[in-house]
Amino acid sequence: MDNVLNGFRERVLRAGQDKTPLCIRGGGSKDWYGNLPQGDMLDTSAYQGIASYEPTELVITARCGTRLSEIEAALAERGQMLAFEPPHFNADSTIGGVVACGLAGPRRQTAGAVRDFVLGAALMDGRGDVLRFGGQVMKNVAGYDVSRLLAGSLGMLGLILDVSLKVLPRPQMEASLRLEMHQEDALQRMNVWAGQPLPLSASAWHGNVLTVRLSGAQAAVEAAMRRIGGDALPAAAADAFWRDLRDQRHAFFTQDGEPLWRMAVPTVAPALAHRGQQLIEWGGGQRWLRCADSAESLRALAHRHGGHATLYRGGARAQGVFHPLAPAVHTIHRNLKNAFDPAAIFNPGRMYQDL
Repeated sequence: MDNVLNGFRERVLRAGQDKTPLCIRGGGSKDWYGNLPQGDMLDTSAYQGIASYEPTELVITARCGTRLSEIEAALAERGQMLAFEPPHFNADSTIGGVVACGLAGPRRQTAGAVRDFVLGAALMDGRGDVLRFGGQVMKNVAGYDVSRLLAGSLGMLGLILDVSLKVLPRPQMEASLRLEMHQEDALQRMNVWAGQPLPLSASAWHGNVLTVRLSGAQAAVEAAMRRIGGDALPAAAADAFWRDLRDQRHAFFTQDGEPLWRMAVPTVAPALAHRGQQLIEWGGGQRWLRCADSAESLRALAHRHGGHATLYRGGARAQGVFHPLAPAVHTIHRNLKNAFDPAAIFNPGRMYQDL
């Protein structure tokens, strides 16, 4: 792998000298995410493989080009999983892209975000230097944890070379329930359940149907099923539903037409008064909206409810995909970019057009 690293370094140094932007790309499964990619392609797929896996320590370290499917297969053999349930989108999804995009699936509601499971990382900066942050156990993290900062950075700080992730055992039992109810009732019910000792691991409301997943010890899951009620889904149907939701193959996501917006709001926020089609996840914290309204009006709507809005798919991207940053936060982003990538060669404009 040293030859691959040396090749990366030569590309980075040459790009810095020539002021030529580089577009970091693994499997290309998330090329559509964020602002449009710019620059010469820097393919990371050759830098692949699981560097170490310690099931008893609940930690796995893999190189950036390692396919997500390979990692999940290795974990499944030992009854373990990536708890944040990352979406695949296609078979070529890599662990570097998973961390760089910071996208999590249905289990994010209770397990946590991608950044919560990043223990350490190696990064090649704009000077061609390899920087290492964090470690392989939680107690190794001290001071400002740059490794977690990489989650969701969209490659703007540098080339993620490898990551160490905390993994968790798979639950002993899982069951999914469906209940018919309007959006207001579903939000109220999910917030009540969140304050109770129930083994909820995922929820989704769409088309006046609330689907919830319970994960944990058999006794706890069975007791929760009796308490919640509703209709139990067959195991195969439940697995297919949550997998399609995770990979956004659910009919709500695959339909053509109006742009798809992601609204991140507090779970206690009321139902969004909007005519567009909606799908709600994460106990009410993630609300997907299909509509052609202006970016200004939708971001104002999210702001009124204490959240932010992202243009996820489709629509006009000239005004920027992500919710504008507050001036002080933008300054922090700019300073970080300058520190790690002084020549501004890594994924320019992918997150914000002036970064």
